[in-house]
Amino acid sequence: MTEPPWTDAPLTALDLEGTGAQDRDNEAILEIAVVPLAGGLPAVNDAYETLVNPGRPVPRRPWISPGLTDAVLREAPEPEAVAPELLRRLNGRFIVGHNVGVDWRLLHLRFPEVRPAGIIDTLKLAKLTGAPKRSLTALTDAYRLTDRVNELVPGGRPHRALWDAVAAALLLAELVAEHWLRTPSLNELVAGAGEGWGAEGDGGYEQTSLL
Repeated sequence: MTEPPWTDAPLTALDLEGTGAQDRDNEAILEIAVVPLAGGLPAVNDAYETLVNPGRPVPRRPWISPGLTDAVLREAPEPEAVAPELLRRLNGRFIVGHNVGVDWRLLHLRFPEVRPAGIIDTLKLAKLTGAPKRSLTALTDAYRLTDRVNELVPGGRPHRALWDAVAAALLLAELVAEHWLRTPSLNELVAGAGEGWGAEGDGGYEQTSLL
C-alpha cells in the first residue's frame, strides 16, 4: 500500500526568539510563531504569533531582534497564558523549523507539556542537498523566496518569529523538491530530515509511530 505524500502530514512550522543559549536554564522565550502547513505550504491566515513576557529585564544583546524591548515585552502575555494555544497547535503534529533543535530545546524547557509527533529540520535537509550557504536568510535568498515571505508577512523581517517560521515552511517545499525525484512520504521525509531527540526525562520526547 502506497504511503500518502508528506504534504498530507500534520506539519507546523515553528520559530522562537529568545534571550540566548548562553543563559542556559535561565533562557527566556521572547516571541513565538506557529504556522500550520496545508498541502506543504504555510497557511499564514491560520498562524499564531505572540510576544512573551519573560518576567525580567532583557539585556541588550546583538542577537536579540530589534523591537523586542523591555517596554514592549512588559505588555505581552506571560508563558502561562500562551501555553494552551501552543498545546492545541503543536501536540501530535510534526514541528518544522530551521536548525529546529535549538527551538525545540527552549520550547521543551519552558513548555514541557508540549508533545509533538516529531521534528523536521530544514537545515539538515539543506545539508543533504549540498547547499553551500545554510543560514535561513541565505537559503531563502538562494531559492528566491524572500519576496514571497515578505508578501506573506507584511511588515515582518528576518530574525523575527513569524518571518522565520514562514521562510522555513516555504524552504521545506523547495528542498524536498530538490532532494527527491518524486514526492516523498512523511516516513521518507523524517528519515532524511528528522531531528533526533533524547529519551523521556532527558530533555526530549519519544518518537511516535508514523503513518
